[in-house]
This record gives sequence, structure tokens and C-alpha cells, in this order.
Amino acid sequence: MASAYSQEQLEQFFSHIGLPEELRKDPHPSQRLLHALHTHSLSTLAYENLSLHYSASHSIDLDPQHLFRKMVTDKRGRGGFCMEIAILYNHILRAIGFDAYTAGVRTRARLEGVPRGDYPGWNHIVTLVTFPDGKQYHSDVAFGGDGATIPMPLIDGLVHSNLGTQQIRLKRDWIPQQVRRTEETKLWIYQYRNSAGREWNSFYSFPGIEFYAPDWGVVNWWINTHPDSHQRRNVLAIKFLQRPVENGAEFEGEQEIYGKRMLINGVVKENLGGKTQIIRACKTEEERIEALEKYFQIILTEQEKAGIRGYVSKLDEPPAYI
Repeated sequence: MASAYSQEQLEQFFSHIGLPEELRKDPHPSQRLLHALHTHSLSTLAYENLSLHYSASHSIDLDPQHLFRKMVTDKRGRGGFCMEIAILYNHILRAIGFDAYTAGVRTRARLEGVPRGDYPGWNHIVTLVTFPDGKQYHSDVAFGGDGATIPMPLIDGLVHSNLGTQQIRLKRDWIPQQVRRTEETKLWIYQYRNSAGREWNSFYSFPGIEFYAPDWGVVNWWINTHPDSHQRRNVLAIKFLQRPVENGAEFEGEQEIYGKRMLINGVVKENLGGKTQIIRACKTEEERIEALEKYFQIILTEQEKAGIRGYVSKLDEPPAYI
């Protein structure tokens, strides 16, 4: 599949995410460039589902050109939820020349802050990248809170440092509801733990099967419309924070992720690599819109602001819980 984006759009994207000049001179597929694109995309494109709440249609448009306008050329700080960001990101990678595709994922729901229970149907997306030497990488720039801050090689059990003391890994295994269990049917399972020695939490699983635009249309329709979709009831925004690498930088301008900010309905939290703290509690729509601009640099149009009137997630309406 050819990329939907032109070389001119590719340059616009590089400028938008602040990709270092050294990497922009002659961009060609490499692990170094993939790492930088992951870091800069993650810290520029906020994970947010605002189009489900602050719009007249309360729906998500996955057209690649619409996504580019929304997240790049409009310059209002907008990101998107998982499929929006990942589809844009995949087209960017393919425009550069990466062998990349999107794959379907099953993500477990959190219970008391920890993923628990069965794996549901398809509800997330990751990008898988293959290099000429056969090495494969998982690059998920659109998961949110406990997502990977780096591309991860598809190596069973290899542990990586994530944000603060958190560790992450990809594990090959079966999930509980699988009936047919052979080596070939094992899935990749994304796991995290908040410090060494603690129990691993299995968050999502994927077999690595390529998903196409019609597949994402089906998943998107369910998330947009189904009563069980928590995205319809909860306003979410997550922004990762980056800073220059102080010691051991591989190139001029190299950045690293050091923290994150999260908005869940009316509560804004911040984690700078240690304990998560509440920094703002919004009680009205005006306060939430102000917080989106102050903490996430997201600016909504007047039409978008009006879209939430009468909707279940409006702050001065009775709150919805999951």
C-alpha cells in the first residue's frame, strides 16, 4: 500500500513534531529514525478522544487527509484516539520508505487502575515495522497512559525501561480464552510493571495480522456507536512530555520522554517519572476547555465547544462512570 501523503506533507509533519535537522536531511528507514519519530510523535500528538464529545457528529473520521489537516496543518494542538494517530503515523512511515503496517489489538479494561479480566474484541491498533535484516519492531504511539515510550523489538520477554521506574516487555503466550494452543497460535502480549520485582500486568494482545482500512472502519464504528464503548462516555487526553537527552545523546537534538499529563473527564493529573499527582479538578465545561489549552495546548473551535451541549460527557451533566 502506497502512502497517502506526499513528500511535501512529510516535510510538514517533520516540522510539526520538531524532528531534529540531522534526521531530516536524508530520511531513510533506520532504527535511529524510527526511535526519533516515535518519541516526537508521542510528545506532539496528544492521545485524545475529543471528537467523540466536542463535535456535532460525535464520531471519528479516519480519512488520512482529514487526519493530516486535524493534527498537522490546523495547528490547534489536536491529536486523536488510537486509530487516528496510528493511521496517520503509519502513512508517514510508509512515505519515508519503512516496511510498516497496522495490526489489530485486544486491550483489557482497567479495574481499580489495573488491566483485568478477559481480552475483548478488537479495540486498539499498533504499527509493526520490518527492517531489511528481518528485525521487527512494535511502535505504538497511540495508547495513552501506560504505553511504550520507545519502539520495542519483537523479542520474547526482553525488558525495557519505560517512564520512571516502570518496565515494559512483549511476551509470547496464549490468552485465557484461546482454545487452540500451539506454538504458532501464541500471541504477543504487551505487559508492564511499575518497578522491578513487582508483578507483570498484561494489558493487550495481538497476533500481528495486518488490518486494512475496512477493518478499521468496523472497529471505529463500534467505538463510535456501541453503548458499551467507554470512549463515548469519558473525555480523555494524554500528553507525553519530552526533554533533550543530557548524557549519551546519539545525535544533536535527541529527545527523551520524561513525564505525562492526563485528563480523565474533569481531573488533570501529572506524572514526571514518579508518583502521579492531581494538578487540576474541573467542575465546569469552561474550566475543562481552559485546562485542555493550558496543560495540553489543545484549542477547540466555538463549533466544537458547542458540540458537547446535551451530551452525556458534558461536565455539568450527571457524570458517567465505567
